[in-house]
Amino acid sequence: MEVVSNAPDLPQGMLDALEAAYARPARAYHHFGHVREVLRHYDEVAAGPGWSQPWEVRLAVLYHDAVYEPGRTDNEARSAAFARAQIARWLPEAGVDVDRVAALIELTARHGQLARRDFEGSPLAADTCHFLDCDMAILGAEPAVFDAYDQAIAAEYRGHVPGWVFRINRRRFLKGLLARPRIFLSDFFHARFDARARANLRRCVTGKR
Repeated sequence: MEVVSNAPDLPQGMLDALEAAYARPARAYHHFGHVREVLRHYDEVAAGPGWSQPWEVRLAVLYHDAVYEPGRTDNEARSAAFARAQIARWLPEAGVDVDRVAALIELTARHGQLARRDFEGSPLAADTCHFLDCDMAILGAEPAVFDAYDQAIAAEYRGHVPGWVFRINRRRFLKGLLARPRIFLSDFFHARFDARARANLRRCVTGKR
């Protein structure tokens, strides 16, 4: 399983534990395929504006959905705790800023609530914005890919949350994103994906697919 490029190799035991985590429970969207797609965007940032802390951000990408149970509100905190434990076990001498990795993971709980101004003044603001945008880049995917993502999210919640509750909350979340002056926090992702993301969201919230 190739999960990193332009970064130190991870121990095989660490990779095995990571792969096992993303297989539990069976997931329609938040499986390791999602991580690979986020890593693809990570590499695009690396080739463009660049990362200040590439190793920490890459680890955050790898672990950001390691714990995922639909309907729970502590998935991000549990994923961050899992990342801390795994880094301490497998990379104790690597000099990883573990607090930074955990902080990035925990920020993914606030997708749709954050704005660029929330990070102004931070020397790592660009990394934070690019990381969060990598995770949300699916919104600006081709329509068929976006629709598959939207259907997969619904599938994950089926049996965990009443369907009518999911539909109300999902529509509220997507409408909130559409109403924001900027869907993506960084200029890099805003320029590339904003128009298509808005088109996808409009189709979704109006039911005109």
